[in-house]
Amino acid sequence: MTTATETPLPAVTRLIATDLDGTLLRDDKTLSARTVAALAAAEEAGIEVFFVTGRPARWMDVVRAHVQSHGTAICANGAVVTDLRTEGELLSVRPLERDAALHVVRTLREAAPGTSFAVELTTGINYEPAYPPFHLDPGAAVAIAEKLLHEDAPGSGAPVLKLLAHHSELAPDAFLALARTAAGDRAAFTRSSPSALLEVSGLGVSKATTLEACCAERGIAAAEVVAFGDMPNDVEMLSWAGVSFAMGNAHPAAVAAATGRTTTNEEDGVAVVIERILAARAEQR
Repeated sequence: MTTATETPLPAVTRLIATDLDGTLLRDDKTLSARTVAALAAAEEAGIEVFFVTGRPARWMDVVRAHVQSHGTAICANGAVVTDLRTEGELLSVRPLERDAALHVVRTLREAAPGTSFAVELTTGINYEPAYPPFHLDPGAAVAIAEKLLHEDAPGSGAPVLKLLAHHSELAPDAFLALARTAAGDRAAFTRSSPSALLEVSGLGVSKATTLEACCAERGIAAAEVVAFGDMPNDVEMLSWAGVSFAMGNAHPAAVAAATGRTTTNEEDGVAVVIERILAARAEQR
């Protein structure tokens, strides 16, 4: 594992893909002036910047003001691609089929009694009474997951982006391993929270697979991508990119997947690497 100043950079960097929480954002969910300047300088140099996050598209105001000529964001761990320059326009959706979601609910209720669920739709989130109190979406419907996933449920016409599964007693990584063993053949499981909160997507949906598709549309190879992340939901993306950096505060799985390591999100770890990329480009010229 090499540091931000030691890790070899791509011969040509055409795209930067960065996670938000714990990576680009500081712990107070803001962007430092240094990071804002680095993002703007990268785009001015012709490098595309993709925000790649587990957040839903409606929670992207934290970076919406800092997009330049591009503004592409991959949200909900790859389930959605949106253009942040528009009013929430979804460019593509990769849903979790309701029958697969119901299978996961039934399986986890048996394998991990006490699991509570929330259902993330393109239109918002609904959750069970036992799910941890949720304040960011006050208009959510509250009912058992089986009802929320039923055809007659509120928002039943909207695609399901993610199923969220929470357990109040299990260790986060143990819960993830259990879920993957029990139902990994029907859905993709990951996590990004410090608590035992799993994020369940359609089989084959991840930050990496959606990023790969977006890059292919632009003729960008993995070797021309630099990625940043800190949690298990970043692992596939960090493995796919030609060069990748785990944050100084990263989960061990993210560290193992990355080609290098930068400083923490509180220490502007993404900006540190972007500045190095731009300095190397200037030297080449």
